[in-house]
Amino acid sequence: MRLTKTQEALEAFKSFVIQQARTRLSKGRKNVSKELYNSLKGNVKEMPNSILLEFEMEEYGLYQDKGVSGVEKKYNTPFSYKSKMPPIKPLAQWAKARNIRLRDAEGKFKKGNYNTIGYLISRSIYKKGIKPSLFFTKPFEQAFKKLPDELVEKFGLDVEDFLAYTLKQDRLR
Repeated sequence: MRLTKTQEALEAFKSFVIQQARTRLSKGRKNVSKELYNSLKGNVKEMPNSILLEFEMEEYGLYQDKGVSGVEKKYNTPFSYKSKMPPIKPLAQWAKARNIRLRDAEGKFKKGNYNTIGYLISRSIYKKGIKPSLFFTKPFEQAFKKLPDELVEKFGLDVEDFLAYTLKQDRLR
């Protein structure tokens, strides 16, 4: 039995979640390099006895979505910094992409030492953590609330098609 209508419903679910997650990334200003944005993918696979739906993204997307507790500020998340600070190099590259620079005592921009900025940001993240953005969780939950009714309906249509096909085959014998 092919579950084409059920698979179509899951494809629509997948597309909605990815589109909304990308929108939230952009609106939340978490889309500087577009790496996380472009890494959001989903797959719907039909197996002999089931259908599999899976989502993929860069690993750090999970930390952006769920957040990370710092040593001073805590969030409701399974992730936390305890003894090791975040890496400096990617944060220095991020600061350079955003053109973040330090100022001297007179208020003039210093010539860019982005490693220093990366260190300062890393230390801040270590202490304060990363606030959960829920860029993926919110669209997933929103779509999931509507999914059960739609899936039951589509699965019912697939079963009707299967029964109609089976009955037609029996008549032809």
